[in-house]
Amino acid sequence: MTASSLLASKTILIVGLGLIGGSIARGLKREIPSQRIIASDLNHAQLLAAKEAGDVDSIGELSELCAEADLIVLALPSLATAELLPTIAQLCNENAIVTDVASVKGNVQASAESLADSFSSRFVPGHPIAGSEKSGYEASTPQLFLGRNVILTPLATNSACSVGLVTAMWRALGANLLAMSVTRHDEVLAATSHLPHLLAFSIVDVLAKQETSDDIFRYAAGGFADFSRLASSDPQMWAEIFVANRASSSRVLQAMIEALQALKTRLDGDSPSSLAAGLEAQFSGAKSTREAFLNNHYNLDANKKMSQNSVTFVAGAHGAAIPKVAGRVRVPGDKSISHRSIILGAIADGRTEVSGFLEGEDALKTVAAFRELGVTIVGPEQGKLSIIGVGRNGLTAPRKALDMGNSGTAMRLLAGLLSAQDFNSELMGDESLSKRPMARVVEPLCKMGAEIESESGGTPPLKISSASLKGISYEMPMASAQVKSCLLLAGLYADGVTTISEPAVCRDHTERMLEGFGYPIERSADGKTVSLSGGHSLKATTIDVPSDISSATFFLVAAAISPGSDLLLEHVGINPTRIGVINILRMMGADLEVLNERVVGGEPVADLQIRFAQLKGVEIPEDQIPLAIDEFPALFVAAAVAEGETLLRGAEELRVKESDRLAAMAAGLDSIGVESEIFSDGIRIVGDPSAVFRGAEIQSEGDHRIAMAFAVASLRASEPIVIRDCANVATSFPNFVELSAQLGLEIRVE
Repeated sequence: MTASSLLASKTILIVGLGLIGGSIARGLKREIPSQRIIASDLNHAQLLAAKEAGDVDSIGELSELCAEADLIVLALPSLATAELLPTIAQLCNENAIVTDVASVKGNVQASAESLADSFSSRFVPGHPIAGSEKSGYEASTPQLFLGRNVILTPLATNSACSVGLVTAMWRALGANLLAMSVTRHDEVLAATSHLPHLLAFSIVDVLAKQETSDDIFRYAAGGFADFSRLASSDPQMWAEIFVANRASSSRVLQAMIEALQALKTRLDGDSPSSLAAGLEAQFSGAKSTREAFLNNHYNLDANKKMSQNSVTFVAGAHGAAIPKVAGRVRVPGDKSISHRSIILGAIADGRTEVSGFLEGEDALKTVAAFRELGVTIVGPEQGKLSIIGVGRNGLTAPRKALDMGNSGTAMRLLAGLLSAQDFNSELMGDESLSKRPMARVVEPLCKMGAEIESESGGTPPLKISSASLKGISYEMPMASAQVKSCLLLAGLYADGVTTISEPAVCRDHTERMLEGFGYPIERSADGKTVSLSGGHSLKATTIDVPSDISSATFFLVAAAISPGSDLLLEHVGINPTRIGVINILRMMGADLEVLNERVVGGEPVADLQIRFAQLKGVEIPEDQIPLAIDEFPALFVAAAVAEGETLLRGAEELRVKESDRLAAMAAGLDSIGVESEIFSDGIRIVGDPSAVFRGAEIQSEGDHRIAMAFAVASLRASEPIVIRDCANVATSFPNFVELSAQLGLEIRVE
């Protein structure tokens, strides 16, 4: 279903036909000419103008119009909105959904929550980040919201139906939907919108009172005009905004005052050379931050974007001494579980609450994709988010290709989900993902009836057409949790039973989470076969994402290879299908204890304590490969300082990860002085317990795990290891450098 089809049969009442209200009316009429729009405003001239222009179908008093509206939009300032809500609650019909556009939400929320739950469940606060120096209906335009962000701040009592209709309205207007808590919204807007306006008004006021004000304004350059433009905004509106958001505005203003005072102190006291160096560093940081913001949020041309190759790690500046790795930390949430929490929460009935969510770029791409598919997701805020599920058949057609960035997991899983929808879609990725093979999911999906086009060679983008699927029995040629999960997601919608058999047990996060959402599945006793029938619904749940054992691996290896180390990693997921790294390290002689085992949200977790111990080379059992497939880059570093040889065979899947990990690791190991031999399906590494690696320049091939593995290797290097192309570390481990510093690793980012 499209946003326009959901709105078409509704009557929409707009209260306040100024810039925002008028633009909503005009935009909806342009997108849906048959849309019935009625309006009320204290300015009767604006109402008549809108009626004559055909932007509204009927005008009148609130008492006359409220009862016939299916959706009521309060296009009023924050204080006026809060004051009017009790009246709207009395006048509207019992099924009407209400939203607003106010730029401060705290007082609006308080007003709504003071009313009966039967009304507050239908009131969905919203705020379009769009405006103009001009105000009034005559300044309105149907294009005002195209490509602009709209922030929803859903209340705890909001129903999915209420949020869905409000979302449909903004999608029809071409806006991008975000969601956050009311508190977070007011804090963010105080910093990003309210403070700049306050400063603009203030600086113009200060300069106007100078004795030379005439000359100041006469000779002001373009920069002053650009900055002071904000002071041309509606004074009454902004005065009301600061009254409504005075607490958050005061806090961010205090931070600004302290920063300005520090700057004044530097100007008054620093030597010229020190002042110049300090200011240049401060200004350069601000410039880089702004450019990154523009690159990420305004889709600048590719030749203007920062290259992902621009991030370099310079790891290890400790000289001959090998630092010990010690401390107690919790690494970020599990990426695999974070992806799946979004996917299943989105198609569940009800609101799913997630904590411990990984706020890395890969997982955030999945959040962005489902927002584009019409799902409201509040957050993430400090690892917590709330997913207002649209139900099994509630996803809406995306308006653009869904960008999965560097995430092969997201692309393969969404290929399964989207292949069964009643709309067309396209999945794309960055340069690295666009080279990775997708045939292993496309081929079985097509056997189910999916219609998917890919580039020659089976690489992205994937163009997916609407299709009806049928369940199949599929034997996977190699163990792959991504393939299995892709087919299970398609099977949710398929006619009949979908059965998947794997040659060896691999990650079962999808199966566990489906059970947590109440979806019936069957698993064989040996765990190698899973079946489900299509057509059942999912019920919202609560998910606590454990720390990612793949991320924990880098620090496990760091402690294992550094004499004197003693490290405790907290709340790590130890799913039986993911503990290959624990098994292999123990086989190698690592002093590794699993402590405080418990089950959280259906997933087993524990604390892992590891101390330095001399490792020995091993032949890695083939049944451990699927259980450690993402951890091998770090394990190869452990093998390099083990006594004897380590042999891995049967690991062809390492060839088709973010890079050819066998080739990339072999080349890197050779650069730092480690002997290895590469095979089509594995590698032989000759370890040396007394090894001191030489400094080298490593090409990570844009693979985050290659980059982090050689950062760990720097602990045993005589000179720094320079690792190129490290931007994608943020995809899975956004605070890797900061946590590394806490534990004794030295990594400089350039």
